[in-house]
Amino acid sequence: MKPLTTRTEDGSTLQELGKASIQIVHDLKNQLNGLKLYATFLRRRIEKSERPDDEQQTITKLIAGLDRAANDLSTIVQYGREVDLKKQPGVDIQKAVRSICSRLNEPSSPVVCESDAEALVGILDPTKLTDALNWISTVALKYRKNDYQNGSITVSVKRDQQNENGATIEWSGLEQIDHDPFHSFAGSDEIRMSLAAKIVEAHGGSALYEDCSFRVTLPLSQEA
Repeated sequence: MKPLTTRTEDGSTLQELGKASIQIVHDLKNQLNGLKLYATFLRRRIEKSERPDDEQQTITKLIAGLDRAANDLSTIVQYGREVDLKKQPGVDIQKAVRSICSRLNEPSSPVVCESDAEALVGILDPTKLTDALNWISTVALKYRKNDYQNGSITVSVKRDQQNENGATIEWSGLEQIDHDPFHSFAGSDEIRMSLAAKIVEAHGGSALYEDCSFRVTLPLSQEA
């Protein structure tokens, strides 16, 4: 195998490898969808033939596993592609976060949303940003401390104290995590968190995990 000798060759090879990897993952997803189709057909046959419940449960779990794998592969493909932002002026960050918290808030897993009185508005892609913040919030619920405010998590949206032209979103009350979920592919949640971080970074912001909290910063419009 010929060794790489220049930065240009190295970068070109990595770029080609990345493109090939995306295509391979895309093809694997199509194969999984085909397996799911056959598994669904098999489940219908089992249901009609009145097979034992455990056989029906097994095929149902198989289909669910295929779904999860296909979804993970779709996310990896998205991660491997450049983020195409469709920015709009006047996107209200507080409104987006409050809407997500409202959807996720349940008696068994309460979500407390805290925000500044002032408007926090940016020139952002509302669809992709909402997806990213929703993924982060959903994962935050899974890592919440049971002994923190009756098992709740707190999501605060405030002007960045170190940058008056930035906003900070923080998810508090989480368990200690032994890795950075924003930069990991250790599981389904981490894959989505990594994509969420990439979307945030494409907006000129940052996403990190520290001190048992998820923290996202986003730029604000100068007039906000």
